[in-house]
Amino acid sequence: MRSWEKEVSALLTKVQQTSPLVHNMTNVVVTNFTANGLYALGALPVMAYAPEEVADMAAIAGALVLNIGTLNRELVDAMMIAGQSANAHGVPVLLDPVGAGATRFRTESALRILSEVKVSLVRGNAAEVAHLIGEVREIKGVDAGNSAGSNHAELAVRAARELGTIVAITGEEDVITDGTEVRIIAGGDALLTKVTGAGCLLTSVLGAFAAVEANLLLAGTAGLAFYGAAAAKAAERTADLGPGSFQIAFLDELAKLHPGSLEGYAAVLEAGAAAAGGTR
Repeated sequence: MRSWEKEVSALLTKVQQTSPLVHNMTNVVVTNFTANGLYALGALPVMAYAPEEVADMAAIAGALVLNIGTLNRELVDAMMIAGQSANAHGVPVLLDPVGAGATRFRTESALRILSEVKVSLVRGNAAEVAHLIGEVREIKGVDAGNSAGSNHAELAVRAARELGTIVAITGEEDVITDGTEVRIIAGGDALLTKVTGAGCLLTSVLGAFAAVEANLLLAGTAGLAFYGAAAAKAAERTADLGPGSFQIAFLDELAKLHPGSLEGYAAVLEAGAAAAGGTR
């Protein structure tokens, strides 16, 4: 087992043994899939949105995930309450800026969260992350447009430095960085783009790993690698069957993950920001 595999594999074991509680303030489209995916991984999901209870729930969680997929002003206000409670209690906060750039309200809501809450990790596609730092890239509804030829590592480094947080950009290859160290994770399968909520669940899975590891670059790397491995195995099992079968097989593969699951299904390349094209 390679050195990076030993580090991330130990975190999977920790998630499975400790069953961290992940508080999800997520969108109505993906709630069930997110809960089932976290259960399959070995974590415990809770979905709490009422402003009267979110501070208490965030305070006892291992991680708080804020997802703006189906937002309204009342929900954003509740996210502020939860996020500030999480900050006060040392609970990592993850932001999934779903559809940032598609409408002004979405973009402004994501930026408000980033300005009023200390966000530990941002996970999005390239277009969403770009809009958070004022760069315009095509976005269609809540999906990224064609970003062929763009350098996601460079964008991630710029965003991490400007936002002061870990940034993960997911796509054909996933990139995660703290603005200095850059890791590129190969794995997954294109069928993930055919399952509603696959990206949203991924952010919550990263939350489960963040709940058990203070080094969020390492935690994020582990989450991305194991998620990609589960997807690759599910796609292999359901070749020619389509996204419905893949979705079920994917949940099964999340439940079957073990420290050796990465072998042949996910790989991590480590690089500095300079190698990724980032500059200070």
